[in-house]
Amino acid sequence: MRAFLRVIVLLLAAAVLPAALGAPAVVGALALNEPRSDGASPPPAPAEYDPALPTAVVVVGGRGAVVSDTLAPYEILATTGAFNVYTVASDANPLPLTGGLDLVPDLTFAELEDLVGGPADLIVVPAMPDVGRPTTKPVTDWLERQANGGTLILSICNGAAVVASAGLLDGHRATAHWLRLDEWADTYPAVEWDRGTRYVDDGDFVSTAGILSGIDGTLHVVDRLVGGDAAAEAARAIEWPHYDPEGAAPIEESRLAPSDAVVAFNTAFGWDRPHVGVQLTDGVGEIELASVFDTYGQSLAVDTVAVGPGPVQSRHGLTFVPRADGIGLGLDRLVLPGTTGHDALPGMEPVQRPHEEAGFAFDTVLEDLARTTDAATARWTAKVLEYPVDDLTLEGPVWPWAETIRPVALALLGVLIAVGVFALLRARRRRRETG
Repeated sequence: MRAFLRVIVLLLAAAVLPAALGAPAVVGALALNEPRSDGASPPPAPAEYDPALPTAVVVVGGRGAVVSDTLAPYEILATTGAFNVYTVASDANPLPLTGGLDLVPDLTFAELEDLVGGPADLIVVPAMPDVGRPTTKPVTDWLERQANGGTLILSICNGAAVVASAGLLDGHRATAHWLRLDEWADTYPAVEWDRGTRYVDDGDFVSTAGILSGIDGTLHVVDRLVGGDAAAEAARAIEWPHYDPEGAAPIEESRLAPSDAVVAFNTAFGWDRPHVGVQLTDGVGEIELASVFDTYGQSLAVDTVAVGPGPVQSRHGLTFVPRADGIGLGLDRLVLPGTTGHDALPGMEPVQRPHEEAGFAFDTVLEDLARTTDAATARWTAKVLEYPVDDLTLEGPVWPWAETIRPVALALLGVLIAVGVFALLRARRRRRETG
C-alpha cells in the first residue's frame, strides 16, 4: 500500500510543475479574444443602401467571432457589387475578432431594421466563442425573427452550432468544423450532421465546414443568388485557388492525430512566443487582414495585436480599431498586411509585408509560420483552417523541440523533488528509530 501511494505521489509531482507553469500561458493565449480598445467607439462609415439590391449581413456576437469566418464572406459578397453588405451586432461597441483585432459593426439590429424595413436577404453566421451560452441570446433571438421572414442563412464553420442553438436547424442537414462535429452531434441531435464536404445546401440553410471552407460556401451562395459568372469572378478577385463551380468539393475527414499535439505544446509551453504587431492601414483587404490574424492566431505559437495611430477603413468600408499604437509593446516584428503601399510605423523593425506578391493571401503567411516557428505548427494551422497546402513550401524546423522539452524537464524536476522529500522523510524516520 505504501509503495502504491508513493507511485501516486510521484505521478502528481510530475504533473504539478507543468500544470502550474503551463496554465498561465494557456490563459494568456485565450485572452486575445477579449476586446482591448480604449475610449469611445468610432462611428463606422455611413451605411449606403440601394433598395434595388438584396441585403447581406454578417452578424457578430457580443463576445466576437472568428476573424476569417467574418471577414472572408464579407469581402466576397462586397466584391461582387451585387449586395448591400453590412456587419451587424446587438450594439455598436467594438467587438473582438480572434487573433487580436477589434471590429466596429456597421449597424445594430435595430438600425438594420430601420434601414431595410424588413429581414435581410442573406445572413452570414460565423463561429462565436460563446455558442450555446446565454450571452448569445441576442443573436439567436434575432436569427429566429429573421428566419421567420424567409432569410437565407449561411453558417460558417461552427456558426452552424449558433444557428442550431436557436433551434433553426432541427430536421435539416448541416456541417461544421471537423474538430467539434461530434460535440455538435451530441448537443443538437435533431440536426443531421454531415462530414467530408466543404458545404451543405439544405434550402434556406447553407452551412460550411471549417474556417476557409466558408469561402467555398459563400461562393456557392453567390452562384445561387447572382450567378456562376459572379461567383467565378469573386473567386478570381480574391485569388482563391480551389473554386469548384460543379458543387461542394469533398474533403478528407480530419481527425486528431499524434502530430496535432504540437498545438498543446505551443499553447502551454510557448513562453517565449514572438509578439507580432499587425499594423492597420486604410484600404487593406479584409481577407488580407484575416490571413495574418487567423494564421498566427490559430497556431497558438505567435501572439498578434492590432497596432496603429487610430481607426481605419478597410477596402470595402469596415471600421477597425487598433489595440495599441505599438510604442513600448516590445514587439519582435511588425507585419504590414495588404498591398496599400503605406509606410510602416516609425521605429518598428523588422517589418514584414506578406502580400507584396500575387496569390491567395494565406499562402505566404503559412509559409512564414513554418519558417519562423516550425513545419508541424504550420501544418496543424492549415488543418484547422481547412486549407490544402500541397502546393505550398512549408519549410522550417521540423518540430517545436524547446516547447516539447520544457514539460518533460519540469516533470522530471517534480519527480526529483518528490524523491528528495521521500529521502529526507526516510532519514528522519531512521534517526528516530536509532535515537
